[in-house]
Amino acid sequence: MLSKERGVLPRAHGSQGFSEAHSYVGYKRFSAGDIIMNKMQAWNGVFGLAASSGIISPDYAIFRPNPSTVDARFLVHLLRDPIYAGIFSGISRGMGTGFNRVHPEQFLKVPVPIPSLGEQHRIANFLDAETARIDRVRESREVQGTLLSSMLGQLVNGATAGDAETLKKLGVAYDSADWGLGKVSRLCRVVPGHAFPSEGFVHSGGTRLLRGINVSVDETSWDETVSWDEDNTPTPQRFHLRAGDLVLGMDRPWISSGMRMTFISEKDLPALLLQRVACLRPNSAGVDMRYIYWSLRSLRFRQAVEGELTGVSVPHLSGDQIGAFVFPLPPISTQREISDRLSAYSARIRKLRSTMNRQAELLNERRQALITAAVTGQFDVSTASGRNVIDNVPEPEGVTP
Repeated sequence: MLSKERGVLPRAHGSQGFSEAHSYVGYKRFSAGDIIMNKMQAWNGVFGLAASSGIISPDYAIFRPNPSTVDARFLVHLLRDPIYAGIFSGISRGMGTGFNRVHPEQFLKVPVPIPSLGEQHRIANFLDAETARIDRVRESREVQGTLLSSMLGQLVNGATAGDAETLKKLGVAYDSADWGLGKVSRLCRVVPGHAFPSEGFVHSGGTRLLRGINVSVDETSWDETVSWDEDNTPTPQRFHLRAGDLVLGMDRPWISSGMRMTFISEKDLPALLLQRVACLRPNSAGVDMRYIYWSLRSLRFRQAVEGELTGVSVPHLSGDQIGAFVFPLPPISTQREISDRLSAYSARIRKLRSTMNRQAELLNERRQALITAAVTGQFDVSTASGRNVIDNVPEPEGVTP
């Protein structure tokens, strides 16, 4: 496979679910030192330098630079520069957006500035060293972010299970005699969304419909909306969302960043609950809905329902599965205390993750600016130092409960 950031990679390094080819007819052989281009992504800088030999899909093109005149590393850095995005978009041909290709014969006609071979070597050596240094910092941020999420997950799992050691870390008093068992359907009303007919959707005016696409991890997103003419076709009151409602996306409930679940706030209203989204409302004074939220975020809940999710390509969580979940339940005062502690800890992690994401964006911008300056001769790499590229990026502070 070919990655813009990581170059040419063996299939074993690809993403999970990468499908095995049914046939290798038409596949192309490449050798170490060859430049490989994704024909449909050339405009996006998807070029790579092969470190070893192998075979690759017909959707890729292979070029073999003349080592007596061109340093392939320099050329790959140059071709990934945004200045070529417009050029490759302009020469792409095909059936439309997403299917256009840069054909090899057109690619070979693209003019590129080529300095002396010695200068190419110096630029390539400089960029290899500096971009590797930037990439190490960026990867360390990703690892730190993963560790932070893992730490929060462990606290959530331990706290909602009544683990004495975890509760002690959170500063919550624990007495096992006070804990019992709760069932979602006894403590909450689980309301699956209404099956609004799509032919009645309106795109201006009306009341917004909360669809699965609008429910993300700890937030609602209204970038894509459809509405319902509530004045002419009234909806039963149970489908009218209220501030404080806990909503879950029922199709593909877990994504890479977590569980698609959040609370409805005043800014989301008015809104109506569409099918494939579930709403939880308390029907008992002995429950804190935030504690229900944290219990549903626990590994215990996922393990309880994941084996019974319906759907093949899109796993689906039913209202009955949510309602049937049984979990450890402390007194209401302890529920609130646990929720307060976990919410504060989660807020600190979100702030740190936001800072890390911004740092990653800055590193990407500076990495690209460095490459552009080097390959276009804006500075002399023999005297330049890339230390200022990352030295001002601060280390994030640690988080402790």
